[in-house]
Amino acid sequence: MVEPLQSSSGRDILDIVDSAARQAGAIIRASFRGHNQVKVKGKSNFVTQVDLLAEQAVLAILRAEYPGCPVLSEETNNNTGLSGYTWIVDPLDGTNNFVFGIPFLCVNIALARDGDVIFGLTYDPLQGECFHARAGSGCFLNGERICVSSRSKLGAAIVGFDIGYDVKWGEEVFELASFLRPEVHSLRVMGSAALSLAYVACGRLDLYFHKYLYPWDTAPGILLIKEAGGMVSDWNGQMATPLTRQIVGAGDELRHEFLQWITGRGIERRR
Repeated sequence: MVEPLQSSSGRDILDIVDSAARQAGAIIRASFRGHNQVKVKGKSNFVTQVDLLAEQAVLAILRAEYPGCPVLSEETNNNTGLSGYTWIVDPLDGTNNFVFGIPFLCVNIALARDGDVIFGLTYDPLQGECFHARAGSGCFLNGERICVSSRSKLGAAIVGFDIGYDVKWGEEVFELASFLRPEVHSLRVMGSAALSLAYVACGRLDLYFHKYLYPWDTAPGILLIKEAGGMVSDWNGQMATPLTRQIVGAGDELRHEFLQWITGRGIERRR
């Protein structure tokens, strides 16, 4: 059995993670639509100095409060496993949006215990919106309880998705979207998987899907949606973990209909 994780200061986890996210958010906000140094990690995949500074701000607080607790972070990924307690951090999800001045991005922080997310927080510093959830305690936006959309049919649904950085998989997602378009109310390409999952949790999006994601993209959102009354699964219907790459998040009836639609079209699914 894993022992409860205690902070050095005795502060509550929400207070600590909220403070870390807001410090990173202040760095992001101060540089938004400014002149930022950009490096290319891959096709359409950028990293900026702001990503790195925001990460440093988050990690400084987490390591001071929880010394020795492993951290899995996008920008300094140390390939840590997910046994015991592990922090999972994306200091700036939606870097492409940030680089081009599109105000849809967030700071993403989760705590997993043996691979299960037990605390998640997604902070949008431009809108001042903080989504958080503790396992078994509900999901909240700026302190107010939230829930997933009640829409249960694809025909009435607003569906978000993203194409990722791999050209081949991007083409496959666009092909899927072209088939899906007549079946739904509307489609949106979002640019931040993490914030999109938070939008599912509060009912702004009815469903979100992606073909290939990483733990720092999904970890908070998995818990946010679960605690908001929905579910994130893989495309085979199995409950998602932070290691699940191909995900769909929604209220359960709508998610089930989407998975049936995928099966009916014979669309390739990967774990």
